[in-house]
Formats: sequence, C-alpha cells, structure tokens
Amino acid sequence: MGFYAEKIMPRLIEWTMSGEPFSQYRRELLADTYGQVLEIGFGTGLNLAYYPEAVDSLTIVDPNPGMGAIVSRRVEASAIPVDKRTLSGEALPMADGSFDCVVSTWTLCSIPAVDQALQEIHRVLKPGGKFFFIEHGLSPEPGLQTWQNRLTPLQKVIADGCHLNRQIQDLVEGQFEDLSVETFYAEKTTKILGYLYRGVATKLGQ
Repeated sequence: MGFYAEKIMPRLIEWTMSGEPFSQYRRELLADTYGQVLEIGFGTGLNLAYYPEAVDSLTIVDPNPGMGAIVSRRVEASAIPVDKRTLSGEALPMADGSFDCVVSTWTLCSIPAVDQALQEIHRVLKPGGKFFFIEHGLSPEPGLQTWQNRLTPLQKVIADGCHLNRQIQDLVEGQFEDLSVETFYAEKTTKILGYLYRGVATKLGQ
C-alpha cells in the first residue's frame, strides 16, 4: 500500500464523506444495530458517533493502516468498547456466529473479492443476525450505466479500488435470502457517484 493510499486517501474520505447528507444516512442506518457489532471498512471512523446505546461492543476492521491516526482519537472518545484490527474483510479471523450485527458503509464498492467478503460477513453473523449496509453502485438508468462503466477504471485508480458499477443488491442476495433494500439518489451528489443501496439482510437459522 503506497503513499497515496495511506496518506492522501484517509483525508479525502474524511473530507468528502462527512457532513450532510451522509451523517443523516449513517444515523438512520445504524439506529437499529445492537449487541456485538462488526464493522467492515471502518475508514476514518465516521460511523462511530451514530451507534446507539444498544451496541455492547464494536470490532472494526480496515486494511489501510493509514486510517489509524484519524481513527485513534475517535476510538479514544467512544463510550463503546472498540477492538481495532488492520485486516481485510475477505479473510476474517473471527469464529463462525460471533456477531449480532455486521455493518458496511460505502465499502463493498472497493473490496477486490467482494463475493468472498460477503461470504465472510454471512459466516461471522449469528443465526438471526443482521447485516446493515449503505453502498453506492450501479444506477438503473442506461445512460448513467454507460458512464459508470466507462469511468470505473479511472475511479479505481483515484479512489483506492472503488467501483462505480457494482450491483449491490445482487451481490448481497448472493449470500442472504432475507433482504430488505431501498434505492435512491443521494442528495447533493452527482448521479454517477450517488445511486445508493440501503438495506438490512438477515442470516436465517436458529
């Protein structure tokens, strides 16, 4: 991982993903999280302020060690116990059925082996556990899809692997049979970047 990914990207994420409307989207998504929670792609920790009191503990994973300086001050100020790990979502060391909830916000777009990461998310959830996500991805508008496909190679370079053209609902449905998802364009965001998938998937079983 080079200088750009470790030094520049954390500050770009902090600048572009904080404030409204993203704070509202985070607050709404995380309101129903509870118990032992795993967050994939923690980034600079912008979600931390929005976890409710029902969360007992939070395990956070991110493969980019450059996020650490910004994350540390948020973790130190948190009332929730936080276990920080620098690792990829595609190969989680946690045991099967370890978590009540898993959270992913604007992360599935950039994981190289995204299907494998979703398998891991499903594996570490307890039966009945929930996967909360909000992600940007492929628009249903053919004209926008054309530009999303054209620009994705450039986007991957400048945004550390981010894809504009992933069909997030299809990807999640590949692992979860019980899924509720809504789609919409983010406010104050270009449509190419701002088609959002927000949902909750439940791991079936006893």
